[in-house]
Amino acid sequence: MRKRWMAAFMAGAVIVSASQIPVCAEAEKTFVYGTTGYGVEMGDEGLNPHNNYSGWSALRYGVGETLFKYNDNMEVEPWLASDYEFLDDTTVKITLRDGVTFSSGRVMDGEAVKECLDHLLAVHDRAPGDLKVDHIEADGMTITIYTTEPGPALINYLGDPYGAIIDMEYGTDGVEGTSPGTAKVAGTGPYVAENVTETQIDLVKNENYWGGEVQVDKVTVKTFSDAGSLAAALQTGDIQGTYGLSYDSYPLFDGNPDYTIRSCATSRCFFGQFNYDSEIMQDEAVRKAICMGIDKEGFCSVLMEGRGLPAKAAFPGSFSYGNDAVTAPDYDPEGAKAILEEAGWTDTDGDGYVDKDGKKLSVRWLTYPGRLEQPKLAEYAQATLKEIGIEADINCTPNHLSVLETGDYDIYVSSLTTAPTGDPEYFFTTCCLENSVKNRSNHTIDQVEMLFGELHQEFDPEKRGELAIQMQQAMLDESAIFFVSHLNMGIVTKANVTGMSAHPCDYYEITAKLNVE
Repeated sequence: MRKRWMAAFMAGAVIVSASQIPVCAEAEKTFVYGTTGYGVEMGDEGLNPHNNYSGWSALRYGVGETLFKYNDNMEVEPWLASDYEFLDDTTVKITLRDGVTFSSGRVMDGEAVKECLDHLLAVHDRAPGDLKVDHIEADGMTITIYTTEPGPALINYLGDPYGAIIDMEYGTDGVEGTSPGTAKVAGTGPYVAENVTETQIDLVKNENYWGGEVQVDKVTVKTFSDAGSLAAALQTGDIQGTYGLSYDSYPLFDGNPDYTIRSCATSRCFFGQFNYDSEIMQDEAVRKAICMGIDKEGFCSVLMEGRGLPAKAAFPGSFSYGNDAVTAPDYDPEGAKAILEEAGWTDTDGDGYVDKDGKKLSVRWLTYPGRLEQPKLAEYAQATLKEIGIEADINCTPNHLSVLETGDYDIYVSSLTTAPTGDPEYFFTTCCLENSVKNRSNHTIDQVEMLFGELHQEFDPEKRGELAIQMQQAMLDESAIFFVSHLNMGIVTKANVTGMSAHPCDYYEITAKLNVE
């Protein structure tokens, strides 16, 4: 009897334990990401794509997505769109992807996309000039965009980060009445912003993401201004991944089995623009000598530790209209000295710097520290220009934008992803034309303006490339600009981090594929 009771008790115990013992929840996955590419200095603080360059942050950190994206060959592919058709040169019909919702819960349909693009065109500084939209019509899951002139690059531009589609009913907190750096938006991406400041973004997984399961529960993005601190944070484990390491930090992680380095060549270019409003920069001999007095090969091999490629053009050699397609002066200090001497610049007082009419040749070199390469380039150029008798007075400041407004500079050196849309037009509209928002030379070249008129209406890709070559060559022939290096982008993570990769367009850093194993 006792045995039968014990057997029954044990059987019952087994049944009870199988049904009532709680299952331990899977541990929450977190990821902390450090970067030098986010913040006020970069113009991309916050996540509102309609504010300055903050669309880059929306795309980079998995909050926003665009109608079209770029593959590893920088070819345009549908993303939030599923298809498109040019009905004529000024009309394109775009079919939207079914089953997409914003993190606010609203369904993404034609009307929602139209609201977003209409707002973008009303408030953004670059989008109206790029897109040339006359009006947009919405019908169910399609939108039809009518442009004021032929728009062969329209689809490319719709993949620009400013084209990230957000829910305008949710709003763009941080634009009106508060700092843009606190802007939170409802996008369609794998992550939702819980907290946004000008130095940090806290993200949680989008439980209803249309693009598949999101692997990591919480992501924190932290900005770093000091390269040493960024490398140290990765070594100590304070962060698990980074973009923006200084080149002398890579040996700390290269070959170490505890870390993974992912790299790719990009169209991010470091280049200088001469300020034509400056009297000294109106002297073509001075501009030409400076172009010949910067050792690009040395800068890339020595200071960039081989993670940069010398540049002659705005675009790298992987583009048909890039490095190999143009002619630019080589580093030639003796030739530069001869040009200066012929123009009347000689060292009359023996101080090592040339002078003319009693005035030393000194140029104000303006740049900023947010891109770690910029101050290094400034110091390297200062040394090589000294060899030809030119003094470079460096102003490396986070407040470079305010200095640009005052005009207190002779040379402005910055970096730009010159082909983020996979098309050459972006660089010219951004930096080279009379109305370009980043035309820091305050000068236009008639031939460039004329050729751009052709480029903007040319649908044939080969002819677009030929026009891009001619436009770059026109600027180089006038010594109006110089290109120094193209960036080999690197993302470094702990070895247990997967699903991250460097991309030629410099977007798409944090995606649903991110995982911490």
